[in-house]
Amino acid sequence: MSEFRVKSIETLHAEFSVPGDKSMSHRAAMLAGLSNGTCTITNFLPSEDCLNTLKAMQALGAEVEVLEELEGYGPVAMKITGRSMKLQAPVEPIDCGNSGTGMRLLAGLLAAQPFTSELFGDASLSSRPMGRITKPLEEMGAKIETLGEKPGCAPLRITGGKLTPIRYEMPMASAQVKSAVLLAGLFTEGRTTVTQPAETRDHTERMLESFRVRTIRDGNAITIYGDQMPEACDFVVPGDISSAAFWLVAAAAMPGSRLMIKNVGLNPTRTAIINVLVRMGAHIIVAEHQTEGEAIGNIEVHGAQLKGTSLLPEEIPNLIDEIPVIAVAAALAEGTTSIRNARELRVKETDRIATVVENLRLMGGDITEFEDGMEIHGGKPLIGTTLDSYGDHRIAMAFAIAGLFAAGETVVKNTECVNTSYPGFSKHLDAVRHERTNPADYEQKTLVRA
Repeated sequence: MSEFRVKSIETLHAEFSVPGDKSMSHRAAMLAGLSNGTCTITNFLPSEDCLNTLKAMQALGAEVEVLEELEGYGPVAMKITGRSMKLQAPVEPIDCGNSGTGMRLLAGLLAAQPFTSELFGDASLSSRPMGRITKPLEEMGAKIETLGEKPGCAPLRITGGKLTPIRYEMPMASAQVKSAVLLAGLFTEGRTTVTQPAETRDHTERMLESFRVRTIRDGNAITIYGDQMPEACDFVVPGDISSAAFWLVAAAAMPGSRLMIKNVGLNPTRTAIINVLVRMGAHIIVAEHQTEGEAIGNIEVHGAQLKGTSLLPEEIPNLIDEIPVIAVAAALAEGTTSIRNARELRVKETDRIATVVENLRLMGGDITEFEDGMEIHGGKPLIGTTLDSYGDHRIAMAFAIAGLFAAGETVVKNTECVNTSYPGFSKHLDAVRHERTNPADYEQKTLVRA
C-alpha cells in the first residue's frame, strides 16, 4: 500500500503545469468517438478514470491510435476515429472503474443504442446513487436496471432504443446529470431541454460547440436539438484547475511564497476556487491566453496570512471537488470558515464531510460537522499524524497539502487512488517538499509513439 510522508516546508517557489482536465478528457473521448471522422486529442489526462472511458469508447467501436504517452501512466495524445453516432455493441460489460462522470455520461449515450449493455465500477462507484440519471433517461424511453447491492446503484443494465425528447427539471445541480440528458437528447428527433437549479460546470455545452453541435442557453435552461452529428475536430485539453487547487492553497497559505500554474483551464464555471482564496486574502493574478471555447491561462499566487470566509450557496456546485482542500486552507486561516449547502459531498468517492472532519480533527483542527457541511475555526497549529485517505484521491491530496504546514511528520496512507485524477502528483509533491525551484524538476517524461 503506497503512502505520502510529508513534513512542513518554509516556502514554495515554483512554476509548472498540472495534467489535463479530467472532466474535459472524459468528454473529449466520448464526443470524438461519436464524431464523423478522426480527431486529435492532446494533453488528455491519463488517469485511471479517463483511461476507463477511453477503453469504453474503444469497446463501443471507436478507433484509437496513441501518439504520445506519459511514462508509467498512459496516453496523453491520440487520434480517435469516431463512429458517426452509430456505436457497436460491446462484447462484455464496460468497466467504469471509480468514475461517476464516466458511468453517468456513458449511460446517456448507451440509452439511445439499439442493444443492451452493462456498466459496472469499483466498490466506491457501486455505492453512489444512479437514480438521478436513470429517472430522466427512462422518461426518454430507455430501460435501465440498477443491479447493485444498494438500491438504485450500479451495475447498470441499459436496454437502449429510440428515445423521445423531454423537458427535465433537475432536482439537484449536477453537471453529470445535465450532460447525460443532453447526450441522450442528441439521438432524439426533437428538442430536449434540461433546467438546472443552479449553474453547473458547462464543459459539455462548450465541447459540443467545438464539435459543431449547437446548444441553446436560456438562463439555467439548456436545450439541444437531436439529429446533429458531431463534426470531427482537434482538441487540446487544458490543465485541470481542480488539480491546480492543491498547489494554489499550499502557496496561498504560505506567506512569502510564489507559485505559477501554467496552461490551466479557466472556464468561469470552475474558477470559484480562485474567488474563495481571494476572499480569504490570497494575492492571485490570472492571465488568460486563450478565450475561445475553453479559456486557458496562467495563475500566479503570492502567499499571505489567510482569513476565514463563508462559501456562497451558488458557489458550491462549481467547487464541490475543491472543498476538501479549501477545508485545509480554512484550518490554516485566522477566523471561521463556513461551508454549508454541500450535502452532495456525502455521496462522492467517500462521504467527504465525514472524512475531512475526521482527518482535520486528528491533526488538531477545530471543526464542527453538519449534515450539509462544516464550520472550521482556523488558526490552531496542525500536528502531523497518520491519516487514511479512505481510497479517495481528493482526500489523499488535500491532506498531503495539510502535511506541508504541520509540525512533525504527516503520513497519508492508501494513496494509490490519486492516479484516478492526478498521475504524477507524488512527483510534484516531492519537488515541493524539497523546495525545488527549477521547472525541470516538475516536468513529467513522455514517450512519443508516432
